[in-house]
Amino acid sequence: MIIGSILPLGLFFLPMWNIELGAPQYPEPLGVDIYINGLQGQSEFDIQNIDGLNHYIGMKTLPKPEDMWEFSVFPKVVLGMSLLGILIGILHFAGKLKSYWFMVWLIIMGVLGTMGIYDFNLWLIDYGTNLDPNAILKLANPDGTPMSYKPPLIGHKALLNFDADSYPRSGAYMMGAGMGLIFIGLVFIDGRLLNRFKK
Repeated sequence: MIIGSILPLGLFFLPMWNIELGAPQYPEPLGVDIYINGLQGQSEFDIQNIDGLNHYIGMKTLPKPEDMWEFSVFPKVVLGMSLLGILIGILHFAGKLKSYWFMVWLIIMGVLGTMGIYDFNLWLIDYGTNLDPNAILKLANPDGTPMSYKPPLIGHKALLNFDADSYPRSGAYMMGAGMGLIFIGLVFIDGRLLNRFKK
């Protein structure tokens, strides 16, 4: 429980997600690493180049930390959940708390994670569909509706001549590994919950 609760703190140092854009004119794909407290280009000028491309189709510039409330709230949530998990682990080790508190922590973390992914997808929808009507390029689908440039939440998508790829990165994997360790501690090492299911 303690180790599993420490691992999500890697989100303060490692990217949580990555969106990469590749095209024939860019031998080195452009990419954005998404941290819990801001965005960072994969390479030095990636943010600047992506904003330049987005200008032509009317997309907003990529947000700075002060532009999104998430970048100030998410670090506090992660830190709070990690500290809570460490405290639960210490108190359980000392015999002060039952093991079901592991499950309570996992449920809360799972709900918060789901809400975070949902919020991220809403941001992608707004970013890719709420376009400047005075943009230089106005492209439409075959049925005449305005084209959406929403990157995929996860996976691959073709956007004009660009290939967009969106996948979790090392920070998200560390958080997932931490939750997995806590689940193992709850079900297999402690064993009491497993015995209840057998009954």
